[in-house]
Amino acid sequence: MNSGADLGADPGPGAVRMRRVNRWLVEDIRENLGNLYEDSCATAPGKAYRRPSRQDFLSHLTDHIRRPGFAMVIAETDSLTGCAFGFPVLGDGRWWLGFDGVLPRTIERITRSGSVFAISDTLVRPHPQDQNLAHRLQEKLLTDHQATLGATLVDQADRPTLDSLHSSGWLDIGELRRPTSPTTFRALVLPLGERTTTRLEGLAHEARIRWPG
Repeated sequence: MNSGADLGADPGPGAVRMRRVNRWLVEDIRENLGNLYEDSCATAPGKAYRRPSRQDFLSHLTDHIRRPGFAMVIAETDSLTGCAFGFPVLGDGRWWLGFDGVLPRTIERITRSGSVFAISDTLVRPHPQDQNLAHRLQEKLLTDHQATLGATLVDQADRPTLDSLHSSGWLDIGELRRPTSPTTFRALVLPLGERTTTRLEGLAHEARIRWPG
């Protein structure tokens, strides 16, 4: 069984290496991923927003591993440094269930084409040699699946994560509430490729979309 695919040559000691891993290897490194979650998502004292617990994260991971097309990219030095994982969005649009208002037509068309990949989570330990590691992991996950649009949902109370995504090119397209969850999410998308970016720039004048800058 091939547990993963190395991406490029070894860049040397201390440098970050990225590789794809399959669901079986994810099971093998489950506790390491739990440690990564705790290290990368620790809530600073005095902050109002409390992130879900380690066990909640691991349960969330187990649910997502079962989804068709699940994929993960990890980053390593001498230990696990980061990861991003997710799954393809079905063209029937069910992933957008609970979106407040009318989904922008451009997003709807790209979804129907089967070119949207949902990123469930991105975890990164601070790394002095690679300040953009989270974005690199996300882009690698999306390009590996030939997606033209990334999508993610973030608890609207999680301002640090929202600010980080906005600063790295993710667009806030509106509010979304799942029928089975009390959480109110912000729906964000990340366009890949000049054509997709141009199409979404055309929507930037709409009040619902927050364009970086």
